[in-house]
Amino acid sequence: MMDIFIAPLKFYSNVLLQNLIKELSKRFSSSIHVVDIRLNIDNFFSIDRKQYFSTQIIAEVMKLTDQYNGKIILLTDVDLFVPALTFIFGEAQLNGKHSILSVCRLHEIFYSGISNENLLLERTIKETLHELGHNYGLRHCIDWDCVMHASHGIEEVDIKGITYCNKCRTKVEGYK
Repeated sequence: MMDIFIAPLKFYSNVLLQNLIKELSKRFSSSIHVVDIRLNIDNFFSIDRKQYFSTQIIAEVMKLTDQYNGKIILLTDVDLFVPALTFIFGEAQLNGKHSILSVCRLHEIFYSGISNENLLLERTIKETLHELGHNYGLRHCIDWDCVMHASHGIEEVDIKGITYCNKCRTKVEGYK
């Protein structure tokens, strides 16, 4: 069974990190570890977009993580993009080892000006499970109750379920 490694990069909420670890530990039989990857992601900042290019961050982290046997999810507070989209919540290698998740646009304060830590945790769990699902080979699911349903906006994150559907669950290694 592969471990799951969470690597904070420009991520500032230790409370959210600890709560995420607790929630992932309930869902996976894999061990969850926090690792320190020394990477200055400012090199991947687009001045024009005022966002960070996620694909380039993942490519650089791939060079630094051979020693980790398992899935690696980069967790950040910065806003992410890929060239074809205005923004992304995260990106993952399909059937691969690496993924990245930004909580920047998961904060309710981003939309309404009101802070809601419980909603932030729920959104973070959903999107972490989503990106890890891609790492385990899952594609987007048509079931709205499944975390693998595509989310192009925060409303879709809120509507979808907080776990994998039965079909997707069977493909995720170590999921309880």
